[in-house]
Amino acid sequence: MDRRNFLKCAAASTAALGSLAAVAEAPKTVSCESALIGAMAAMDASVDGHTKLCTFARGDESWTVYEDLRTRDGVITFVSSKGVARVLPKTAEATFADDGPQHLGLDIKDIGMAGQDLLADKLLAHGDPNEDEVRRAAPPMNSMHRDGPNARPVWNTIVGTRECSDTMPVYPSGNTRTYHPVQYFKELTQDRANKRHEGLIGGWMPAVRKVLPGDDGSHYEIVVFGDVLAKDRFIVQTWHRTAHIQNGAISKVEYGYSYPAYTRRQQDPKPEEFYAGMLEFAEYWERQTHDVTPMTLPDTSWSDMVRYAFVKEQIVRPGGVYPKYGAVDRDYYGPEYDGFQDIFTMALYANLECGRFQVAHDIFDNYFSDFTNSKGMVNMRGAETAQFGLTLFLISRYYQLTGDRSLLLKHREKIEATATLLAELQDEALKLPTSDPGYGLLHGWCESDSCLMPDPSVWWKPYFSNSAFTVRGWRDIAGTWRKLKLSGAEPTAAEWMRRSQQLQDTLTKSIEANIRRDMKPAYIGPMPGVKLTFRESIETEHPSEQGWTHRCYAELLQPDVLPAEQANIVIDCMRAYGATTVGVVANVGRANPNGRAILGFVSYGYAAMLLRLNRIEEYILFLYAHRYHDHSRGSWTAGEVSGITGGGALFCIPAQQTIPLLVRWMMVFEDSDEEHLHFGRALPRDWVATGKPIGIVGAPTRWGRVDYRLETRGDALAAIITLPAKGDLPKELSVSFRPGTGKTLKDATVNGTAMPFAGPHNDAVVISPNGQRRFEVVAQLS
Repeated sequence: MDRRNFLKCAAASTAALGSLAAVAEAPKTVSCESALIGAMAAMDASVDGHTKLCTFARGDESWTVYEDLRTRDGVITFVSSKGVARVLPKTAEATFADDGPQHLGLDIKDIGMAGQDLLADKLLAHGDPNEDEVRRAAPPMNSMHRDGPNARPVWNTIVGTRECSDTMPVYPSGNTRTYHPVQYFKELTQDRANKRHEGLIGGWMPAVRKVLPGDDGSHYEIVVFGDVLAKDRFIVQTWHRTAHIQNGAISKVEYGYSYPAYTRRQQDPKPEEFYAGMLEFAEYWERQTHDVTPMTLPDTSWSDMVRYAFVKEQIVRPGGVYPKYGAVDRDYYGPEYDGFQDIFTMALYANLECGRFQVAHDIFDNYFSDFTNSKGMVNMRGAETAQFGLTLFLISRYYQLTGDRSLLLKHREKIEATATLLAELQDEALKLPTSDPGYGLLHGWCESDSCLMPDPSVWWKPYFSNSAFTVRGWRDIAGTWRKLKLSGAEPTAAEWMRRSQQLQDTLTKSIEANIRRDMKPAYIGPMPGVKLTFRESIETEHPSEQGWTHRCYAELLQPDVLPAEQANIVIDCMRAYGATTVGVVANVGRANPNGRAILGFVSYGYAAMLLRLNRIEEYILFLYAHRYHDHSRGSWTAGEVSGITGGGALFCIPAQQTIPLLVRWMMVFEDSDEEHLHFGRALPRDWVATGKPIGIVGAPTRWGRVDYRLETRGDALAAIITLPAKGDLPKELSVSFRPGTGKTLKDATVNGTAMPFAGPHNDAVVISPNGQRRFEVVAQLS
């Protein structure tokens, strides 16, 4: 792009965006923070005491830019000649470990070698885990530094745009692969970078911010973001600002665009060009994320993380649609990963649950058009058996939420072929002798990497997870086919239902027969007939057929087809014998005296079952631990597998999309099979205790979009629930209340009528709607 013509580029209109609705007062304020319930909050657009940076023209209006330099995290405010103000907040989190003992004072050798999740046990010892204590349970990702002349720098975040087919890595020092701030500020040493804070401009926008300590209380700030108006297919053009800020003023600042200056033919940009680019950037990302379901939380960083996950997905996916597993380097940006089933299933799930239906449509259509053939096979090196069942479930979920028949009809042949593929695997299993431990259970790989091994047959096994997700997939797709009333579909749907019930019966009987109740707690392996625990197998068998136990357990729990007793046994087994780390599913391997690993992706299925079983404290721990120990601090880059000793992790987008699911589910969550809808089931008590409103607007459910808001009224909590104006309603609503420490529930009313508390924790009010569509549920506290 010709930077000289930058200011001539016309901005796309944002008038239609609800997130940009102007308030009546002058100047009209448009905040780029997370939306509050019902409307975007009007921030104070006062620029008193702020520093004027520049004024630039755009079209028929001029914009003046101010920055609050009195505090390290002061806002940047754009004020137009037409009376509109746009406020961009700045965030920053420490990327270095706290002083003092690490790992809550526990020895890392004990943590790594124990079967039991010692950190989780300590964090859960007193009810809800404390968020700050979870944060301090392990050093931040990337805080372990490899200094020295031969140390190769490792990027820790990326910038880019939806249109560009590649991304630009950003390094801890603020470098990209084409621009180095240290050329302008020699003070930006590695030692300073090791003590940096990181964050974003705009709260959730992909403008990387790095704050390095200076002398005498000063600091250096580096800002990098992608040029959203650039047209290059593979090259991300980048804007840069590097500033030294002392005593509330900028003592030195340099602006950059992609590359260093080169004679008069390529000069560094003017401030007016940089800030015009930032305004275009902010409006662009508001347009790209306008459909994310609005959430209000006491700490806006959580709702910002939700929105940022979808921003990251748009950066990684060329054109916002084509699948990519990672970013930048061959691992995991090579095309050999593009058809990976987890990219598709996680993206479809997260976008659907957070209201991004058009994006979900495009991802669904792309995957079935380009990555699924007429036989139901995927264009990927090794298929993961359980993911076929998850795919069928998500197709059903897509239809539940969107009502879009056309896309299912377009891909009907391939969808039915996917279900038939699983039926063929079941038929093969039913040919085995009834004495075979795997009789009737689907045999197949659980992990794509299995196919790369010298003898892939080692991992062609009857993992329980293969059958569990097949049960769920057949059941739900059969119901969907019946609702569609397709020609000739009824016999097919009936056959899927018959197979689903047969397989579920076989699965639960096999699990029951293979539970080792002689162990305390009881132990269940990832498949029938194994004589060794998964850790014993990994230590003694080479290769071990239980090599991807973490995936097997998560995918066994997520479909929600086990009796509650069996599901609890699986979770207790995982916690006790080495399959969780800080309450998140572990990346299971040999016991390691130097650390323990967290599985950043796939593991969300485990969290979903914690919520279904009302193991709320463990669910909250999972949420906190995933944020603080599987994401880089501040820049929020999620790892496929991360450790707890401060090392780095390879980024993968399915891990990034875990937080949106967890945050959405804690407020609105559906029963898998019953007509039952849950509200506020997993809100942390500390969040409720702040007294600040909590809520979500337009959460998609199979009954339509619903609103939920929790507010404090003196010594009471009030939950306001609005159901869809038309259509069917769930048979039951369950509204949970989790007051802060020291408060207990006294009594409750629903629309003024007294109601008892119910549920396993006696903290929920159960309502039969009986045609009503708005409820005010008030819980008195004592």
